[in-house]
Amino acid sequence: MTYELWILVWASILGLIQVCLPPLFAMSRKGYARWNAGPRDTEFDMGPLAGRLNRAFANFKETFVFFAIIVIALALSGKSSELSRWGADIYLAGRIFYIPLYALGVVGVRSLVWIVSLVGILLCLATLFI
Repeated sequence: MTYELWILVWASILGLIQVCLPPLFAMSRKGYARWNAGPRDTEFDMGPLAGRLNRAFANFKETFVFFAIIVIALALSGKSSELSRWGADIYLAGRIFYIPLYALGVVGVRSLVWIVSLVGILLCLATLFI
């Protein structure tokens, strides 16, 4: 298995962790457990922290699919390189740092970290065409 595929596995684990974070932080809100177990026909105010964690996860899902497709294409084409390994590392590091920055409501730096993770994806993509 290529290095980039291992990073993809770790990014998937990060995604699984992110699935769990909003509900964990929302559990302290009165009525959340009942709402969560029900049909969820109405919105529930999970609070600011759980809401931010939920939006951070939504943002993760927006980029993860592209990263996954590119990494799989790298593996299938046998084009793994130092550049794509750096790109995969940068993507994962950016996604890891993005979570607490978003959760804490850090403005500006959070967007820069998102751009860093995008650069990681672009490095992997560039490797396909080199």
